[in-house]
Amino acid sequence: MTTVSNRVAVLHGVNFDVLERRDAAIYGGLSLSELERKISDWAHDLSLEPIFFQTNAEGEFCEYLHRSADLADSAIVNAGAWTHYSRAIADALELTRLPAVEVHLSDVEARDDWRKLSVFDGLVLGKVSGKGPDGYREALALLARELGAAS
Repeated sequence: MTTVSNRVAVLHGVNFDVLERRDAAIYGGLSLSELERKISDWAHDLSLEPIFFQTNAEGEFCEYLHRSADLADSAIVNAGAWTHYSRAIADALELTRLPAVEVHLSDVEARDDWRKLSVFDGLVLGKVSGKGPDGYREALALLARELGAAS
């Protein structure tokens, strides 16, 4: 029987380094470090170990996904605007073969038409959108069930 280490790569894309400066009504008003603390607490409650990554460079995002299969057992991906058009990131996500959940702080379905498209459709276990930071808790619970870390 294989032992699952339950590591979750949590990837944040473009503009997350200045999250606290973005419209609080849409993005929640937290800084990235505050968001990561919440995610970390929720992850540990579910016997998961989060590994955080953020970049504003699309190529770096792809490179991190390439390494993720060696670093983690699953992934949460919030690629920001790249979600809607970066086939390169979609290809890199597919290559990981990791169970993954797409997360968005805002309700992308209720915003601009271009945000309704996700290049990750069909590559992820689920998509959580419009629940603010709590969306990460939902994504972690889904991954914990997938990994057998939670009942």
